Amino acid sequence: MLYTVSKSLQQILWNQFGGALQMLENAVVACPVEVWGTERHPQAFWYLTYHTLFWTDYYFSETTEADFQPPAPFTKDEFDPEGVLPERVYAKEELLDYLAFIRAKSRAFVKSLTPERAQGRFVGDYKDFNLHELAIYNTRHVQHHAAQLNLLLRQRTDSTPGWASLPKQGLED
Repeated sequence: MLYTVSKSLQQILWNQFGGALQMLENAVVACPVEVWGTERHPQAFWYLTYHTLFWTDYYFSETTEADFQPPAPFTKDEFDPEGVLPERVYAKEELLDYLAFIRAKSRAFVKSLTPERAQGRFVGDYKDFNLHELAIYNTRHVQHHAAQLNLLLRQRTDSTPGWASLPKQGLED
Protein backbone atom coordinates (compact mmCIF):
# COMPACT_ATOMS: atom_id res chain seq x y z
CA MET A 1 0.00 0.00 0.00
CA LEU A 2 2.78 2.43 0.86
CA TYR A 3 4.32 1.98 -2.61
CA THR A 4 1.02 2.94 -4.29
CA VAL A 5 0.69 6.03 -2.12
CA SER A 6 4.30 6.94 -2.93
CA LYS A 7 3.75 6.59 -6.66
CA SER A 8 0.58 8.68 -6.46
CA LEU A 9 2.39 11.44 -4.59
CA GLN A 10 5.25 11.37 -7.08
CA GLN A 11 2.75 11.75 -9.93
CA ILE A 12 0.96 14.60 -8.15
CA LEU A 13 4.24 16.42 -7.47
CA TRP A 14 5.34 16.02 -11.09
CA ASN A 15 1.99 17.14 -12.48
CA GLN A 16 2.17 20.35 -10.46
CA PHE A 17 5.90 21.05 -10.75
CA GLY A 18 6.00 20.00 -14.39
CA GLY A 19 2.94 22.17 -15.05
CA ALA A 20 4.70 25.15 -13.48
CA LEU A 21 7.77 24.48 -15.66
CA GLN A 22 5.48 24.26 -18.67
CA MET A 23 4.02 27.68 -17.80
CA LEU A 24 7.56 29.06 -17.58
CA GLU A 25 8.57 27.51 -20.89
CA ASN A 26 5.43 28.77 -22.62
CA ALA A 27 6.16 32.34 -21.44
CA VAL A 28 9.79 32.14 -22.61
CA VAL A 29 8.82 30.76 -26.02
CA ALA A 30 6.14 33.46 -26.44
CA CYS A 31 8.49 36.31 -25.49
CA PRO A 32 9.31 38.56 -28.46
CA VAL A 33 12.81 39.98 -28.91
CA GLU A 34 11.73 43.48 -27.87
CA VAL A 35 10.50 42.18 -24.49
CA TRP A 36 13.40 39.79 -23.80
CA GLY A 37 15.69 42.65 -22.82
CA THR A 38 19.20 43.64 -23.76
CA GLU A 39 20.24 45.18 -20.46
CA ARG A 40 21.50 43.63 -17.25
CA HIS A 41 18.57 44.53 -15.03
CA PRO A 42 16.89 42.49 -12.24
CA GLN A 43 13.43 42.99 -13.77
CA ALA A 44 14.45 42.03 -17.33
CA PHE A 45 12.52 39.09 -18.80
CA TRP A 46 15.73 37.14 -19.50
CA TYR A 47 17.03 37.67 -15.98
CA LEU A 48 13.82 36.58 -14.25
CA THR A 49 13.92 33.43 -16.39
CA TYR A 50 17.56 32.77 -15.52
CA HIS A 51 16.99 33.41 -11.81
CA THR A 52 14.13 30.89 -11.77
CA LEU A 53 16.14 28.20 -13.53
CA PHE A 54 19.27 28.75 -11.46
CA TRP A 55 17.52 28.34 -8.11
CA THR A 56 15.51 25.35 -9.34
CA ASP A 57 18.76 23.73 -10.44
CA TYR A 58 20.42 24.48 -7.11
CA TYR A 59 17.57 23.20 -4.94
CA PHE A 60 17.25 19.95 -6.88
CA SER A 61 21.03 19.45 -6.73
CA GLU A 62 20.87 18.77 -2.99
CA THR A 63 24.33 20.18 -2.49
CA THR A 64 25.94 23.08 -0.74
CA GLU A 65 26.41 26.46 -2.37
CA ALA A 66 30.16 25.82 -2.39
CA ASP A 67 29.78 22.49 -4.21
CA PHE A 68 27.00 23.52 -6.62
CA GLN A 69 28.03 24.15 -10.22
CA PRO A 70 25.45 25.15 -12.83
CA PRO A 71 26.10 24.02 -16.39
CA ALA A 72 28.16 26.27 -18.69
CA PRO A 73 27.81 29.11 -19.57
CA PHE A 74 26.07 29.91 -16.29
CA THR A 75 27.89 31.04 -13.17
CA LYS A 76 27.24 31.15 -9.44
CA ASP A 77 26.57 34.93 -9.45
CA GLU A 78 23.08 34.31 -8.04
CA PHE A 79 24.65 33.43 -4.70
CA ASP A 80 26.27 36.86 -4.38
CA PRO A 81 24.56 38.67 -1.46
CA GLU A 82 25.05 42.00 -3.25
CA GLY A 83 22.75 40.87 -6.06
CA VAL A 84 25.42 40.77 -8.75
CA LEU A 85 23.87 40.05 -12.14
CA PRO A 86 25.45 37.75 -14.72
CA GLU A 87 28.18 39.37 -16.82
CA ARG A 88 26.04 39.24 -19.93
CA VAL A 89 22.46 38.84 -21.12
CA TYR A 90 21.62 35.19 -21.77
CA ALA A 91 19.98 34.34 -25.08
CA LYS A 92 16.54 32.74 -25.21
CA GLU A 93 18.00 29.56 -26.74
CA GLU A 94 20.52 29.24 -23.88
CA LEU A 95 17.77 29.51 -21.29
CA LEU A 96 15.49 27.10 -23.15
CA ASP A 97 18.38 24.61 -23.14
CA TYR A 98 18.81 25.21 -19.39
CA LEU A 99 15.07 24.68 -18.94
CA ALA A 100 15.29 21.32 -20.76
CA PHE A 101 18.17 20.36 -18.45
CA ILE A 102 16.09 21.41 -15.41
CA ARG A 103 13.06 19.46 -16.65
CA ALA A 104 15.10 16.24 -16.87
CA LYS A 105 16.76 16.88 -13.52
CA SER A 106 13.49 17.65 -11.76
CA ARG A 107 11.74 14.60 -13.22
CA ALA A 108 14.57 12.42 -11.92
CA PHE A 109 14.36 14.14 -8.52
CA VAL A 110 10.60 13.58 -8.22
CA LYS A 111 10.87 9.97 -9.42
CA SER A 112 13.49 9.33 -6.73
CA LEU A 113 11.20 10.42 -3.89
CA THR A 114 10.43 7.13 -2.21
CA PRO A 115 8.82 7.53 1.22
CA GLU A 116 12.19 6.91 2.85
CA ARG A 117 14.18 9.28 0.63
CA ALA A 118 11.55 12.02 0.89
CA GLN A 119 12.38 12.33 4.59
CA GLY A 120 15.90 13.42 3.65
CA ARG A 121 16.73 17.06 4.23
CA PHE A 122 17.75 19.99 2.11
CA VAL A 123 19.57 22.39 4.40
CA GLY A 124 20.80 25.65 2.94
CA ASP A 125 21.74 28.99 4.42
CA TYR A 126 18.08 30.00 4.81
CA LYS A 127 16.13 26.81 4.14
CA ASP A 128 15.62 23.52 5.96
CA PHE A 129 13.03 21.30 4.24
CA ASN A 130 12.38 17.61 3.85
CA LEU A 131 12.56 16.66 0.16
CA HIS A 132 8.78 16.55 -0.36
CA GLU A 133 8.49 20.08 0.97
CA LEU A 134 11.45 21.13 -1.18
CA ALA A 135 9.58 19.95 -4.28
CA ILE A 136 6.51 21.96 -3.26
CA TYR A 137 8.62 25.01 -2.41
CA ASN A 138 10.32 24.78 -5.81
CA THR A 139 6.91 24.53 -7.51
CA ARG A 140 5.78 27.73 -5.81
CA HIS A 141 8.98 29.51 -6.83
CA VAL A 142 8.70 28.51 -10.50
CA GLN A 143 4.99 29.40 -10.66
CA HIS A 144 5.62 32.78 -8.99
CA HIS A 145 8.13 33.76 -11.66
CA ALA A 146 6.11 32.23 -14.51
CA ALA A 147 3.28 34.53 -13.40
CA GLN A 148 5.67 37.52 -13.38
CA LEU A 149 6.77 36.70 -16.92
CA ASN A 150 3.18 36.36 -18.08
CA LEU A 151 2.39 39.74 -16.52
CA LEU A 152 5.31 41.30 -18.41
CA LEU A 153 4.02 39.74 -21.64
CA ARG A 154 0.49 41.02 -20.98
CA GLN A 155 1.76 44.52 -20.22
CA ARG A 156 4.09 44.72 -23.20
CA THR A 157 2.27 42.69 -25.88
CA ASP A 158 -1.31 42.35 -24.59
CA SER A 159 -0.96 38.59 -25.02
CA THR A 160 0.05 35.57 -22.96
CA PRO A 161 0.42 31.89 -23.85
CA GLY A 162 -2.35 30.82 -21.47
CA TRP A 163 -2.62 28.23 -18.73
CA ALA A 164 -0.85 24.85 -18.79
CA SER A 165 -2.75 22.35 -16.66
CA LEU A 166 -0.14 19.62 -16.97
CA PRO A 167 3.37 19.23 -18.32
CA LYS A 168 3.74 18.05 -21.90
CA GLN A 169 6.08 15.32 -20.66
CA GLY A 170 4.77 12.86 -18.11
CA LEU A 171 6.71 11.48 -15.19
CA GLU A 172 7.38 8.16 -16.94
CA ASP A 173 8.01 9.49 -20.48
